Amino acid sequence: MVRQIIGILLCIVLFGCKNETKTTESSLIEEQNTKEKSSFQMYEMSPMAALMEQMWVDNKRIREKIVEGLPITDSMPSLHYKLFLADMTDPSERDAFFEQQTKRYLETEEEFYKDPNTNTKSKFNAIVNSCLECHAKKCGGPVPRIRKLLIP
Repeated sequence: MVRQIIGILLCIVLFGCKNETKTTESSLIEEQNTKEKSSFQMYEMSPMAALMEQMWVDNKRIREKIVEGLPITDSMPSLHYKLFLADMTDPSERDAFFEQQTKRYLETEEEFYKDPNTNTKSKFNAIVNSCLECHAKKCGGPVPRIRKLLIP
């Protein structure tokens, strides 16, 4: 009878400790996940950054056609005119220089799309150089990626 009581007490202690450990471990994991969720913030592009990503995709597609020797039948994407309106990550960056560069970029792009199959490479590189001129002074991060659009 004493052995049975000792056995039961031993089982209670052993199983009780295991449950407590599991609860403690799961509590720690849950606490850690909560901290990670609260400190993690998803990057959200500004409308201007998203627009420039799309412009890069559009120009990459045109570049591929030029390199492959295919005729350019595309028209200028109207979305590009939103450069004047799109909200920027840092609104203070929208200054006279930005406005001037935006106007120059759009004029260069319009010139390309007037007759995209004449002096194609040089007119396309002028578009890319227009991007580089602005990004050299403002938001230089994408400069290496933009340079890859140039056609040698």
